[in-house]
Amino acid sequence: MHTPQLAALPPSEGVWVEVDTARQQLTLWRGEDPAWQCLVSTGAAGTGQQEGSGQTPLGWHQIRAAIGEGQPVGCVFRGRRPTGEVYSEALGEAQPERDWILTRILWLSGLERGFNRGGDVDSQRRYIYFHGTPPDKPMGVADSHGCIRLRDDDLLRLFDEATPGTPVWLHD
Repeated sequence: MHTPQLAALPPSEGVWVEVDTARQQLTLWRGEDPAWQCLVSTGAAGTGQQEGSGQTPLGWHQIRAAIGEGQPVGCVFRGRRPTGEVYSEALGEAQPERDWILTRILWLSGLERGFNRGGDVDSQRRYIYFHGTPPDKPMGVADSHGCIRLRDDDLLRLFDEATPGTPVWLHD
């Protein structure tokens, strides 16, 4: 995995991801050209860097790890490990307060020391991911606990196209 250099971002070639938290929209770029877009759901508490805030961090990140390849759609994760469960409406009704992490995880790591990397603002230590969510959760509305939620189809596409090392720009 190659760590992107801040001075070279956004890249003029290759895949990178932009998340506009104000528009609740993800764009996958191929160099200077947008390849596709989808709605997302970021932190209900808004944006911010602080650990424990429930906010979505800003700035340049990279995809540090891709977790869940080969797992079924709807696979439930806890602690980044499959629980053996597959999400269903009945499972959701039985545990309505659970923050569901489904299908795949793309774990983010900040690239900006002191802003989103290191200390109490470290995105990776805050466990900030792209991940799937139940179908009844809204997209296009800030509703997460700080992560970036996607519909399964969009997440699977992102998982295939944005491999570890891919730059990610989160902004408002």
